[in-house]
Amino acid sequence: MWRWGNLLGAFLAELIALGIFASWGWAVDGTTLVRLLLAIGLPAVTAVVWGLFAAPTATRGTPVVRTVVKVLVFGLAGAALWSLGHPVWAVVFVLVIAVNLLIIRVQKLSPDGNAA
Repeated sequence: MWRWGNLLGAFLAELIALGIFASWGWAVDGTTLVRLLLAIGLPAVTAVVWGLFAAPTATRGTPVVRTVVKVLVFGLAGAALWSLGHPVWAVVFVLVIAVNLLIIRVQKLSPDGNAA
């Protein structure tokens, strides 16, 4: 239960980050086309990069690259949330992510039950 709860939390955080990027893209000043491209493109590019380098099943990169990608994605999502006018939520988001990732790392949690 503990393992799956934390892994579910991590997955939900990834989805929330994608939603934050979409919201930020739509909030950017510009034409509707630019806003639409950013609202769709940022989450899409993020999902591809995450899938290649940071997902539990990622086959590319090293543990250092995986960590860097996670820090960049969640850090940028927090910054985007802040820039959207939600500084408290941005801090809460980043802190919850940090705690969740720390628990996953320390407990060596992974979806398949093997060490992460």
